[in-house]
Amino acid sequence: MQIGSLTLPNKTVLAPLAGITNLPFRLLAKAAGCGLVCSEMISANGLVYQSSKTEQMLDTAPEEKPLSVQIFGSDPGILAEAAAIVESKGADIVDINFGCSVRKVVKTGSGVALMKNPDRAKALLTAVRKAIHIPLTIKIRSGWDASGRDACNIARIAQDCGVDAIAVHPRTAGQQFRGRADWSIIAAVKKKVGISVIGNGDVSSARDALKMFEETGCDAIMIGRKAIGDPVIFTRVLARLNGAEPVREDLNHRFDMMNHYFKASVEFIGEETACRMMRSRLGWFTRGMRNSSKFRESIKHLSSMEEGLELIRNYRNSLSE
Repeated sequence: MQIGSLTLPNKTVLAPLAGITNLPFRLLAKAAGCGLVCSEMISANGLVYQSSKTEQMLDTAPEEKPLSVQIFGSDPGILAEAAAIVESKGADIVDINFGCSVRKVVKTGSGVALMKNPDRAKALLTAVRKAIHIPLTIKIRSGWDASGRDACNIARIAQDCGVDAIAVHPRTAGQQFRGRADWSIIAAVKKKVGISVIGNGDVSSARDALKMFEETGCDAIMIGRKAIGDPVIFTRVLARLNGAEPVREDLNHRFDMMNHYFKASVEFIGEETACRMMRSRLGWFTRGMRNSSKFRESIKHLSSMEEGLELIRNYRNSLSE
């Protein structure tokens, strides 16, 4: 899989997920075999005006490479400067968000708002392309209606501006994450451009991944929400793509992953903040397990890593009884 000058090890991509795909989570996805991991959505303004909280979101580790960093904004100059900062911090790809439909983002002219402003889109992509030497990608939606016209139009503009790949999440701005993703729009975008197209939306299993490749002709698969609590989906998808039957995940591996995620989060953001985060996130990994509701209840007031690791251990032991 090629994105500009960058060769990916395989055709799987972790979607940028606000508040989720920080460094500790990306390392889980990478350990599961993901070919390209993506950062959280990062404010271009925050980078340019040196917000310490925003700058921390650029922290990376050699073992997660290659890394795509997604930024958002609507000012061409600010985005170009932010992209240059991202490149200087060691990212392998700069990605521009054209898909966020959260109201506070859209009302600034950013995210999916760019899909109904082709002139602004062209200006900012031209500016960013001139500012960096690494590959440039964008992530888009269907647009503002279900026809897919916005997606195809922006895709053509992006290609003309030197964008190296496009990720397509085929839901409208109004849908957000509701309803079904219309994969036919991924196929339509693929027919309109000669650059790589990454399909995203409703890939919940290895079979779904194969089906998306077959139905859309996309070059790679991007997985977001399904990877939350189940990063091993990348392992299963890769097995299926290689013609093998995915191996059932060992329960001990799942709990080892929870321990690693907790410890890495404490190291990355500090124990107090990590514990608050883990009160909900550890529960992601236990969906569908016996007595998982009791475990989720037990971590609601988690206050230390030691306590959290003990609760994980106790829950694991209870499943062996």
